[in-house]
Amino acid sequence: MLNQFSRTELLLGKEAMNKLENSRVAVFGIGGVGGYVCEALVRSGVGTFDLIDDDKVCLTNLNRQIIATRKTVGQYKTEVMRDRILDINPKADVRIHNCFYLPENAADFDFSEYDYVVDAVDTVTAKIELIMRAKEAGTPVISSMGAGNKLDASAFRVADIYKTKVCPLAKVMRRELKKRGVKKLKVVYSEEQPIRPIEDMAISCRSHCICPPGAAHKCTERRDIPGSVAFVPSVAGLIIAGEVIKDLTAEYRR
Repeated sequence: MLNQFSRTELLLGKEAMNKLENSRVAVFGIGGVGGYVCEALVRSGVGTFDLIDDDKVCLTNLNRQIIATRKTVGQYKTEVMRDRILDINPKADVRIHNCFYLPENAADFDFSEYDYVVDAVDTVTAKIELIMRAKEAGTPVISSMGAGNKLDASAFRVADIYKTKVCPLAKVMRRELKKRGVKKLKVVYSEEQPIRPIEDMAISCRSHCICPPGAAHKCTERRDIPGSVAFVPSVAGLIIAGEVIKDLTAEYRR
């Protein structure tokens, strides 16, 4: 019977679509990368989502984040993404967690309940904890490396973390994961040399912070505030979503 996923079913088949409908994917970080991951996953037929983030939509997110509009500024990103997912597929089950994932609250998440985990968070500490928990639970995980300060969307690659190059974040992750005995990790990374952002205080969050009042974490807490564009993090997110779909349906695809 014709439905909203009929065109996808023509490529993947009925069994694969049933698998996606019954899959639960946790997306950690609903920003420039994570938002597009969610967008592609729901449009591909994934049925259950856990969305984890404590940020609210900021005016400076409008240049790149799919959930950011003038109407959503000041709202929790998880809540805006949930509403968007349900507008696309009202049958989806969306569970939101308005918190930043940290070692301190890691025990609040049961990774064995997920069919796939997407790491789209910013901090090394959170990434490592998330990856270790997923590995311990035997749950597939894919991790996004740096997408800020980049202009070449064609430079992204899918690889094992130990085969990455150029990306400064990947270098740090290789070192830290090796210390912890992690043998492999699928990542999406860029081979583009990062660009140094222009230091213009007139347009910098450093001196003109507009994070919502009472925000638990502000962008001014970063050592560096990265530059960004619409067409780089979005591509990273879509590539990640494609890997999730391919991995979840591998046994059903011709």
